[in-house]
Amino acid sequence: MSHAQRQRGITLIGLLFWGTIVAMLVILGMQVVPDWQEAMSVQHAVDVAAKSAQTVGGIRTKFDKMAEVDYINSISGKDLSITKVNGSVVVSYAYSKEIHLVGPAYLLLKFSGKSH
Repeated sequence: MSHAQRQRGITLIGLLFWGTIVAMLVILGMQVVPDWQEAMSVQHAVDVAAKSAQTVGGIRTKFDKMAEVDYINSISGKDLSITKVNGSVVVSYAYSKEIHLVGPAYLLLKFSGKSH
């Protein structure tokens, strides 16, 4: 076998290409993960507020207190939709977040849910 046939590996151009792709995915993930964690905190706060309080004002106050502790900035108690279904309280919410990518490009994340 000649020397050229035994050599295997990645070229410098290939390394730069894949390195750029991986770096872009890491940067995007670093921007999306905090918003996803906040959405999980919102869902938890909605569940706790719906179970612990029975009045509309009580649910909103409980959510606002939990939002302050859990650093929830995207939604507040006044943004919650509170209804009664078959005698139980159902709290629902919906909001969106924009993440600036580059130039005029944005990533839009839409979050919604209801109490369990």
